[in-house]
Amino acid sequence: MKTGIKLPTKRNIIDFIVDRRRLLEIIFGVLVVLSLFCNLFVEINYDLKEYLPEDTPSEAGIHLMEKEFGYPGTARVMVDDVSLYEAKDYKEKIEAVDGVDRVVWADSKTDVYQSGEFVESGDIKDYYKDGHSVMDIVFKEGDTSKRTSQAIDEIEKITGAKGHLVGPAVQDKTVSTGLKSEMGGVMVLAFGLIALVLFLSTTSWFEPVLFLFIMAIVIIINKGTNIFLGTISFLTSNVSSVLLLACSMDFSIFLLHAFIRKKEVGEEPEQAIRDALDESMSSIIPSGVSTIAGFLMLATMKFTIGFDLGIVLAKGIVISLATVLCLMPSLILHSYKLVEKTAHRPFLPKFEKLGRMSFDARYAVLIFAALVAVPAFVAQGMNDFVYGNETMGLSPGTQLYADEQAIDAQFGRSNLMMVLYPNTSMVKEKQLSDELEDLGYVKSVTSLADTLPDGVPDSIVPKSTLNDLHTDRYARMLVYVRTKGESELAFQASDEIQAIVKKYYPEDSHVIGETPSTQDIKTTINGDYNVVDLLSLAGVGVIYAITFRSALVPLLLMIPVEMTVFLDMIFPYLTGSTTSFLGYLIVSNLILGATDDYGILITTTYLDFRKRMDRKQAYIETIATCTPSILASGMILSGAGDILHFTSSLAAIGDLGHLVGRGALLSIIIMIFLLPAILYLFDKPILRGQQRHEERLQRLRERKNGNPLLKRGGLKSFLKRVFGPRKTGRKQGV
Repeated sequence: MKTGIKLPTKRNIIDFIVDRRRLLEIIFGVLVVLSLFCNLFVEINYDLKEYLPEDTPSEAGIHLMEKEFGYPGTARVMVDDVSLYEAKDYKEKIEAVDGVDRVVWADSKTDVYQSGEFVESGDIKDYYKDGHSVMDIVFKEGDTSKRTSQAIDEIEKITGAKGHLVGPAVQDKTVSTGLKSEMGGVMVLAFGLIALVLFLSTTSWFEPVLFLFIMAIVIIINKGTNIFLGTISFLTSNVSSVLLLACSMDFSIFLLHAFIRKKEVGEEPEQAIRDALDESMSSIIPSGVSTIAGFLMLATMKFTIGFDLGIVLAKGIVISLATVLCLMPSLILHSYKLVEKTAHRPFLPKFEKLGRMSFDARYAVLIFAALVAVPAFVAQGMNDFVYGNETMGLSPGTQLYADEQAIDAQFGRSNLMMVLYPNTSMVKEKQLSDELEDLGYVKSVTSLADTLPDGVPDSIVPKSTLNDLHTDRYARMLVYVRTKGESELAFQASDEIQAIVKKYYPEDSHVIGETPSTQDIKTTINGDYNVVDLLSLAGVGVIYAITFRSALVPLLLMIPVEMTVFLDMIFPYLTGSTTSFLGYLIVSNLILGATDDYGILITTTYLDFRKRMDRKQAYIETIATCTPSILASGMILSGAGDILHFTSSLAAIGDLGHLVGRGALLSIIIMIFLLPAILYLFDKPILRGQQRHEERLQRLRERKNGNPLLKRGGLKSFLKRVFGPRKTGRKQGV
């Protein structure tokens, strides 16, 4: 009796795909319907702090504060053209709004009801001057709470046209509302751009329709299956579909064009699609697996937004592979006649001249690459990066941006840091409060020790106020400083405040807020970068090594990929602009994942041509053959990135889009000019390596044929032949 599991062969799988195509159509139809429904229940997170590791100081402080007091949302409001007394009235109305905990204003420093001549302008300049009044609002619940969102709506009604409202809670509400409608337009533009590129690069009017239909199915299923994650980040939600659309288009192009080639040599449609699957799998699967490997490395980040984005993108590539290989054959058989009827002459020119130009410039390109590699590597590490929720800031042209500029112009920045410490001594608390208030950059300090006059017991304090500042175990202090949430000055202020707090409360004290969280994000992401980059290169390198049976080829293929990233990242440095470090971290994986197809295509084509022509001719023919595919794919990715850059109001998404768009263009140039030059330069060692591999395979085959342990079924079969029952040649009696 035979035992064990017999794995299906490649041909068995192909036969199943073609023969059971009706069943596969039904399965994918059901998946699309379920995914459309499931996508309604996927939640979006806009707070980067939530992706910090549990063991970071700020995260530990946040958890403790949420347990003892809750973590309040914050905002700032400025009212124009008001007197001091009118501003006081606005303050009282805002403070009465459901969901508002407290409003910090000028009356926390002085009595604004005393006669005007007794009100010192220096005492209130942080909150009132030149007919403008600004207030710092603390909500009862977090920035993302529905109650907080409703409170913001009410405050906007109170202030009307005179009001300017900013801050984390307002930003979250504005971003979550705006991006939903914004990304609908982005997807329309992306599909339109891709359709245009495909119309120009294909030879049938119907081909782009087929490709886009497949990609729409991929995107829908990928978005629906995010329900297994429950909540995804705003970055993942808004860029994954566009990037997936650009990264996986090649798979469907490879399969359809393979089918067309088989039809052109006279094969029947069903046989043509079987042979097309057989041929294209050898290029589609390695390309897909290397892209998946690159994206999965993001999932190793301690800053878990990488896990979020990496899993969704890798899952999307898996779904793309499955859809192209399992569903597209059926769609091709349904529509190939329409593809043939709508055929047209190619719009793209032949690229032999480009091949000769690249060949003539090969040494100049290699010298240029050698000269700029080290400076580019150094410069890209010297960029001015933004790490935290500042990347959520809205772009110029938005109302939130205009309001923020208006408030900052009048009153400068305001940044809330909350101090959490053991509730042990009112005297010590008062000393801490006074020392913090003496710091030049501190606007105001709110604590129970400040609230109570000397000698007055806390029993007379309203319970709501008392609970906001004291529990049985802990006390809380609100410290407003004159800085951005993220800047060198803010980091210095945070460090100094933490040092002072530790002086009074060395154990179990925490400083919490946007700035301390951003400091931890910065530390975590910087630690992630080198690890993720090395793992990505190693993972993709292993796949390259398996694909090409070589240790040298993967090293050579990594050169143009890394050069693309370095050159892409020197532009912010040269222009003196800031960029999101999160975008920098992700773009290297995106470039690696999206452009490794080009490297595999060029290298495979070059080695194939080298079997029958000299290296010069192979160089030229490789570029002539590969450029149309690289150009189409690269322009799609570049266009998708630029659409994100120019249409997104969110800095983090816009920065990432800009990096991707520019990186894709650089990748096209570098892959066409640099990689063939590298292959030409290392032609002999590459071919010697290939030859040695073939010789090893031949020796193994010969050894197997000459060894009874290795031939005719291996050791098990050999033992059976030696020790098993022998045939006697006699018939058994009846």
